[in-house]
Amino acid sequence: MQQATALPISRRDLLIAGAASGTATAAMPADAQTPVAPQPPGVTVPTPMAKVTFSVNSQPRELEVDTRTTLLDALREHLHLTGTKKGCDHGQCGACTVMVDGRRINSCLTLAVMHEGAQVTTVEGLGTPRNLHPMQAAFVKHDGYQCGYCTPGQICSAVGVLDEIRRGIPSHVSADLTARPLLSADELRERMSGNICRCGAYSNIVDAITEVAARAKA
Repeated sequence: MQQATALPISRRDLLIAGAASGTATAAMPADAQTPVAPQPPGVTVPTPMAKVTFSVNSQPRELEVDTRTTLLDALREHLHLTGTKKGCDHGQCGACTVMVDGRRINSCLTLAVMHEGAQVTTVEGLGTPRNLHPMQAAFVKHDGYQCGYCTPGQICSAVGVLDEIRRGIPSHVSADLTARPLLSADELRERMSGNICRCGAYSNIVDAITEVAARAKA
């Protein structure tokens, strides 16, 4: 009986070959990996719908929406409140920030049906062109915007930031978690870090928020 001869392959080559094989398997089309039974002809899956009732800018609203509809799309597409902007649609830019029950949230990351009975405030509910909210007026005064696309989310977020500081909620840069947060530029930058301004008007935004905070203290 002949003895088995050693294969001329190194451990490194063996690992590379195994990784290549795994990658090729993962790259196979889904239908080649798991057969899916075809739908019978003429059969359609009904769209899951649900009713949601909430208050938007102090006005009662009732909608019947696809249960997969985000709060952002409900505001923009169903209620035509287009001040709230759709930016990244992944919760990374902050352009869709609104206030829900007094807390700022990214409306693209939450479903409309999750907010039954909630109080929703968009930038349209903060002020009007003839009667600006103090934060809106400060953004105009300090040129806290350039193209303006992110501005509604920035303003809603800024209003939420000052409320968080007033209630003593700490941030990641708060030195003492048990003490009242300081109204500093570092605190404001950290708390506003979820709102991205591609134009780079950050310093002006900080100036606008600082002025509104100073007026509230006076």
